[in-house]
Amino acid sequence: MAKNWKGVRVLVTGAGGFIGSHLTEELARRGAKVRALVRYNSRSHWGFLEDLSKELKPRVDVWSGDITDPFYVSELAKDQEVVFHLAALIAIPYSYIAPSSYVATNIGGTLNVLEACRSRGVRKLVHTSTSEVYGTALYTPIDENHPLQGQSPYSASKIGADKLAESFHRSFRLPVAVARPFNAYGPRQSARAVIPTVISQALSGRAEIKLGSVTPVRDFNYVTDTVAGFLAIAQSPRTIGEVVNIGSGRGVTIGETARQIMKITKSRCKIALDSKRLRPQASEVFKLVCGNRKIKKLTGWKPQVSLERGLAATIGHVERHRGQYKDALYNV
Repeated sequence: MAKNWKGVRVLVTGAGGFIGSHLTEELARRGAKVRALVRYNSRSHWGFLEDLSKELKPRVDVWSGDITDPFYVSELAKDQEVVFHLAALIAIPYSYIAPSSYVATNIGGTLNVLEACRSRGVRKLVHTSTSEVYGTALYTPIDENHPLQGQSPYSASKIGADKLAESFHRSFRLPVAVARPFNAYGPRQSARAVIPTVISQALSGRAEIKLGSVTPVRDFNYVTDTVAGFLAIAQSPRTIGEVVNIGSGRGVTIGETARQIMKITKSRCKIALDSKRLRPQASEVFKLVCGNRKIKKLTGWKPQVSLERGLAATIGHVERHRGQYKDALYNV
């Protein structure tokens, strides 16, 4: 792929979501002609793409549909040069009670995207994985050779999707790369994720911040760094047929992250255990720290935003959009 995105026809699935909306906007800023898939709903709501600026709207063609329909996905991929596949069910707690939905969307939907890209002659497909497929680390930092462990129905469905992508490259020479981001955070992330949950509680003035386990270690990455990783993987011909981690290589516990948020917000809350927020013991992933040597070698990518700066920006967003985070306050 050329470094210049100007005029390139790009499809983004899951474009109305957290990472997808940031990726869509960045591609539009760089001059790409973006076809953005948002999940169909009766309200014709585009998710976070509802807030597209007047400058970017003419460069984004929003389609509403569902990746579980193969006929729709085939039409969606028509005439596209590059595809970023982010559409997925991602909430881990819901996967425990609705695993069939995750198989249908994350595995079946990915199969539809792969077949559509193959039949339509797409030049490059970037399929989105997750660091959750590694499970609790057997060693750190976690490189791409680490064993895959299905510690939740969600992670199992993503392992299946990743392996389908691998099979389409090996079987049909599909030019696909698997991007495996570690924990992204930033503006627009929902309260299902730990950082906005902590921020919204810290800003509420309540006496306690209720959390599940505070000991798990995560490699948090500001969303602009994650988006830059996706673009770098798409642009490099060396990533075809490869799985590539996106992460800073720095681990921090949930508890340490919460205390840093409290410091920035000047919150005097105490951290309290909420047993309802705990994962099943054998399902909890205790340590995720990215081995990022491969992405640096293949693309030259490196993170630009420190955790401190990223948290401050995210706190500012939550302060300006308090109403979007009410669930984090009511479910405490």
